[in-house]
Amino acid sequence: MDTLFDEDPSVQEHRGEQQESGHPLAVRVRPSSLDEFVGQSHLLGPGSALRTAIEQGRPHSMVLYGPPGSGKTTLARIVAARSRAAFEELSAVQAGRAEVRAVIERAEHRRDSGARQTVLFLDEIHRFNKAQQDALLPAVEDGLLTLIGATTENPAFEVNGALLSRVRVYALQALTAEEIATVLRRAAGSEIAVEDRAFDFLAARSEGDARTALNALELAAATSEELCEERVTLQRVEDALQRRAVLYDKQGDRHFDYISAWIKATRGSDPDASLYYLAVMLEGGEDPRFIVRRMVILASEDIGNADPGALSLATAAAHAVELVGLPEARYALAQTAIYLALAPKSDAAGRALSAAAAHVRENGAGPVPGSLRSGPRPGQDTGGYDNPHAHPGHVSSRELAPEGVVGARFYEPDEAEAELAERLALIRRARGLDQR
Repeated sequence: MDTLFDEDPSVQEHRGEQQESGHPLAVRVRPSSLDEFVGQSHLLGPGSALRTAIEQGRPHSMVLYGPPGSGKTTLARIVAARSRAAFEELSAVQAGRAEVRAVIERAEHRRDSGARQTVLFLDEIHRFNKAQQDALLPAVEDGLLTLIGATTENPAFEVNGALLSRVRVYALQALTAEEIATVLRRAAGSEIAVEDRAFDFLAARSEGDARTALNALELAAATSEELCEERVTLQRVEDALQRRAVLYDKQGDRHFDYISAWIKATRGSDPDASLYYLAVMLEGGEDPRFIVRRMVILASEDIGNADPGALSLATAAAHAVELVGLPEARYALAQTAIYLALAPKSDAAGRALSAAAAHVRENGAGPVPGSLRSGPRPGQDTGGYDNPHAHPGHVSSRELAPEGVVGARFYEPDEAEAELAERLALIRRARGLDQR
């Protein structure tokens, strides 16, 4: 059904006010312009392609891909409103080919009568099968419809190639806690009195979903009003969101205490304690990128070559955090925490580097042997490099350390690096260094 700009704007505005009076808070406070829109600055920054298209009232077909509550529907409505197009909205969960054909027929009627263009917002486009998506192709291709699809699933896998080639894909991100707090404070305005810590709790615990945060605020406010309470409290929003507040300060001592506890529990090979501290941090709204950076560090500092795969898994988890974000990235974090806790431990690499660094600080940096320099320099000997690939086992007996460092031992494999210790002993014997 047409909902925008097919009648006198003043009539439509009055009707909208009547219709929205019984709508959820998330609908009533939905932004109507880019100036009111919160988040997605990477897509809507000044001069960006999407912002320019919206401001000029020239929308193009697109798929908005992002987590729930990130603003996909709101952005679609702003696109249509700015272009003064007729706005059609379908949910792929309920609509089929018949509904799509009806939209196309109405769009044809508008075009033939010289009326405005039609924007079709198709929510959960990934739920349409190939035949249903194909039904949209001709209308999108000849410009009869400007299609705005919304999906929480990767469109590269869920939207067929023919349709995908005719749209631009924009990846929306989950809102930050600060952005959620901005949305909540605007929604509350002067009409709903809310404790600051209740705002902070909802912002941190809604996992970037503005709709979830607004729905919880609305329920908490309604309950507070029924009970004649002066303001919405932390306990009230806890009840509305059905999650308990975690005493956690991302900027204070607890921020460092819990990551320290996680590191020590994981280093101590206790997967249960590791998961517990991980859960506390996630439930407290900790930035997952902060957590996963510590995982990458621990993989080398405390595991190292006892299990080189630990670093690969930790860096893969870091990529997963950037790629999918919360809440889904919590699975990668949990997987990595368990693996790191159960992996064999070794701090030999760190100890070796510290020993080498101490030697450098005490004795300075020795000159590089001539045979190892990158090229000839005036007044310096060079040449005579003995390539180890020319020897059996690809091992050369030539000295490789600077004079004054020959014979120094920095790396000593520990018991978790038995295979490397054996390999090192073989190499030293092959190089004639086993007596050092």
